[in-house]
Amino acid sequence: MTAVKKPTPEAGDIAVARRVLMAEAAGLHALAATLDDSFVRALDAMQRATGRVIVTGMGKSGHVARKIAATLASTGTPAQYVNPGEASHGDLGMITGNDAVLALSNSGETTELSDLVAHTRLLNIPLIAIVGRRGSALDMAADVSLVLPELAEACSLNLAPTTSTTAMLALGDALSVALLERQGFSPEDFSALHPGGQLGRRFIKLSHIMHTGDAMPMVGPDTPMSEVLLTMSEKSFGCVGIADGDGRLVGIITDGDLRRHMDGSLLDRRASEVMTPNPLTMLPDTLAAAALHTMNERKVTAVFVVQDGRTRGIVKIHDLLRAGIV
Repeated sequence: MTAVKKPTPEAGDIAVARRVLMAEAAGLHALAATLDDSFVRALDAMQRATGRVIVTGMGKSGHVARKIAATLASTGTPAQYVNPGEASHGDLGMITGNDAVLALSNSGETTELSDLVAHTRLLNIPLIAIVGRRGSALDMAADVSLVLPELAEACSLNLAPTTSTTAMLALGDALSVALLERQGFSPEDFSALHPGGQLGRRFIKLSHIMHTGDAMPMVGPDTPMSEVLLTMSEKSFGCVGIADGDGRLVGIITDGDLRRHMDGSLLDRRASEVMTPNPLTMLPDTLAAAALHTMNERKVTAVFVVQDGRTRGIVKIHDLLRAGIV
C-alpha cells in the first residue's frame, strides 16, 4: 500500500502566501474596474489646491496615508501627513484654506477624523475621501469620494486590514502618477527632489560635475610638444585638448598619441602634428550615466564637453564614479 505523502510546513506556508497575493491582486483588478469620473474630480480638486494636499487617516489607514503623502511630495505635488488625533489638539492649524484634504478610512466612521472633517467644512477646504463603505459618515461629508469595491481581506479571518489597505495604497499611487503626468513632471524635476540616493544620481548631467575654466587642459595647434607635456602633467587628465583661435576643439592628444609618436623628434613637433582630430565630445546636458556607458564602450578615460563648437568642460571617468554613477 502506497503511503500518502503529507505536505511539508514549508509547502503550507507558500500556499498561504500565494493565496494572500492572489486575493490582493484580485482586489486591485476589482478596484481598477470601478474607477469612474470621481477619480478625475479628485485629481481636479488636488490640482487646484494652491497649498498642499493634506493626507490623513488613523491606524493602518494612517500608515498608508503617510506613504501616499510621501509619494505625492516626491512626484511634484506638495503634500503632508497630519495625524487626525493630533489635529484635534492643535494640529488643525497645519491645514489652511489653500489646501486640499485626502482622508482615508475603510469603515468611513473613524471617530478621530470628525474634528478634522468639520474643520474642512468650516473653511470650505476640498475634502476627498478614500473609503470602503458607501453611505458612511466620511463618504457623505466628502466633496469627492473614491469608494473601494467590496473586498474580502486576505486574512483568513477576514479581519486584518490587508486587501483593503493594499487597495488604498494603490489608489494613492494612481492619484500621484496621474497628477505627475498632468503636471508634466520631468526627469529633471524628479532629480531635483531626489538629490540623494541612486534615483537622483541617475539624472545627474555632465554640466553638474565637469571641470571648467583654467582647470581644463587646453593648448593651441601651434603649441610646442614640450609645453603640451607640461600641461598634461600639470592638469592630470591624461590628455590635452587642442583649440583653434576661435576656441573650437579641433583635436586631442592622449597618452596613446604620445606612445605612437615616441621618437627622438617628438619634442620638436607642434600639437597639431601629434593630435587626433575630431575627438569624442559630449553635450553639457548629457546624462552622466549615459556618458559612463559610452566612455566604457569607447575605452576612453576623459571626454571634453562641447556646446556650439566651444569647449565648456572636461570630465574624467573617475569623476563619474566618485559621483556614484554606475
